[in-house]
Amino acid sequence: MQTRIRTHITNARLGLPQSLRKLIVCLVTASAALLAGCSTSLGGGDYTRPELPGKENWSELDGRTITASEIIHPEWWKQFGDNYLDGLIDQALDQSLTLSLATLRLEQAGIDLKDRRRSLFPDVTLDPTGQVTGSKGGSTQDSSNVALGVSWEIDIWGKIRKDVNAQAANYRSTEMTWRATYLKLVSDVASRYFAIRQFDEQIKHQKDSLANSQNLLQIYEQQYAEGMVPRTRILSQQSEINNLTGTLVELQRGRDESELMLATLLGMPAGQLQVPEGNLETLSLIDVPVVLPADILAQRPDVLAAEFNVLRAHQLLGKARLARLPTFNLSSTLNLVDLATTTWNWGLQTSFKGMFDRDVGVNIKTNEVSLKTSVEQYRVTVLTAFEEVEVALLNLRARKEQMALLQEQIDNLSTVRDVNLRRLQEGLISQLEMFETERTLLSAQQSLLVAYQQILTDTVVLYIALGGGWPAEIVKEQSLVSTNK
Repeated sequence: MQTRIRTHITNARLGLPQSLRKLIVCLVTASAALLAGCSTSLGGGDYTRPELPGKENWSELDGRTITASEIIHPEWWKQFGDNYLDGLIDQALDQSLTLSLATLRLEQAGIDLKDRRRSLFPDVTLDPTGQVTGSKGGSTQDSSNVALGVSWEIDIWGKIRKDVNAQAANYRSTEMTWRATYLKLVSDVASRYFAIRQFDEQIKHQKDSLANSQNLLQIYEQQYAEGMVPRTRILSQQSEINNLTGTLVELQRGRDESELMLATLLGMPAGQLQVPEGNLETLSLIDVPVVLPADILAQRPDVLAAEFNVLRAHQLLGKARLARLPTFNLSSTLNLVDLATTTWNWGLQTSFKGMFDRDVGVNIKTNEVSLKTSVEQYRVTVLTAFEEVEVALLNLRARKEQMALLQEQIDNLSTVRDVNLRRLQEGLISQLEMFETERTLLSAQQSLLVAYQQILTDTVVLYIALGGGWPAEIVKEQSLVSTNK
């Protein structure tokens, strides 16, 4: 059902006549009075965050609440004290193709938001035309026309504003996804670099053990020459050397593979990055916070992105419900003919189509399901965030205990190895006993490196889980329309 009021004025003065203004005011006021209550209820009201289980035990220290900004610096990875790592992360943030794609998606979301905001304002068109006509007598006549058109859907119920707010929420969600991509890139670069440094240390220990085995081989060869040991002792030792050499090749392969992967993270072709050898233990262990922040849910980009998706779904549902209400479209065309004659057409069109459109009902149900889905996904994301933080803390505690035990084991085994080496030269112990001592010591040394690398990696995981140093955000629908994006 549509109602249209239209008038035509020739040689009129610019500006709406008083009678027209009164008519428009009466129509709008009457409709607003009739449907204002419906608009408020259909629109869904103000946005509220979905209910969630709390983690209050995280946030209290000495009777006060701890915030993330107190314990997480924006460039927290610099606390590892490795300038080469800092340079790698800077290069990745500048050249990574993954982050570049996320940036382009954010730019596209910003363009879409600006385009959607245009619907809040009238559409204006300007069409200047001119022509020259001739007659049989050879005379010509010039004519010109300038048409100025204005069309504006009056957003009485807030349907258009909800659509714009939904797009603004989508922009913020895309921004949080960009932040999550940023943090994942930092995490991946750091973890890959830690792995390379771990391989460096493991290769060094493997080479040391290989050198010790080769020294033992020389001892056995001398003892064999003197008739003290059988040839099988030499063959067994050579087999041990082959085993250690094979493991060394595998460790070098793992380092090279990690280097290739790191190059891709930096936006470089694989094979063009050469990471110099270094020591894992030059990377400082960061003291993790004793008490975790209360505002973790306002820090983590993935949690914020999920909540902005809830806000977007909330706005779209309100828009779908408001489609039931009538629309008012004001249009006006001003024609200037030969800069002397002026014609002006205007009209106010009212449509009640949404009240009887079955597709509107389907769209409402679809958006209701979409909102429920977004809420559940948000809750899943929050629970996953809690889990990741707790697992990172658990792993850090366990790794540190393991590292202390491994260090004690290495100290003891080093003493045993030195004693057994002297006893072996004196023929007091068997080759098998020496093999076992060397293998156990090497295994403990490699395990200690793994534990150290895992502590570094788990620290990165914890800081990412805590939001990675980004400022806290409050998800709300206010000021989204006016945000300068």
